This record gives sequence, structure tokens and C-alpha cells, in this order.
Amino acid sequence: MTNEQEIALRNFEARVRQLMMAYQDERRKNADLQAQLEACQQQLAGAEQTIDGLKKDYDTLKTARMIEVSGDDVKESRAKIARLIREVDKCIALLDV
Repeated sequence: MTNEQEIALRNFEARVRQLMMAYQDERRKNADLQAQLEACQQQLAGAEQTIDGLKKDYDTLKTARMIEVSGDDVKESRAKIARLIREVDKCIALLDV
């Protein structure tokens, strides 16, 4: 082998080693990024579960507020029911005659 061929072979070997080291470095970076991606996906899933729970709580609160009756409404409702009962009693009394 000539001197030029030996130099070319050494340069080639050096570049192959550099390429192999770069490949290993990229594999490590890829593995790190995959781990970060998985952690972010788990965090996102947890956040979505929290959001779903909060939406259910909000809907429940909204329903409770719609059903909530103030003191004035209760008084009016009782008065109306009392009037209706009196009317029914009058009708029954008229039927008995």
C-alpha cells in the first residue's frame, strides 16, 4: 500500500468513527426526547381528566343553581298550593251537596 492510500484509509476510519459517535449521540438524544414526549403525554392525560372532572362539577353546580329556590319563591309556592287546596275542597263540598 502506498503512503497516500494509508492516509486515505486512516481518514476514512476516522470519519467512520466520528459518524458512529454522532449516531450514538443522536440515539441518546432521541431516547431522551421519547422520554420527554411520554412524560408530556401523561401530563396531558392527567390535565384532561382534571378538566373533565371540573366540567362535571360545573354542570352539577349549574343544575343546582337552576333548582335553587329562594325564600320568596317558597312562600309564593306554598300560598299557591294552599289556594289550590281550598279550591279543591270547595269543589268537593259542592259535589257532596
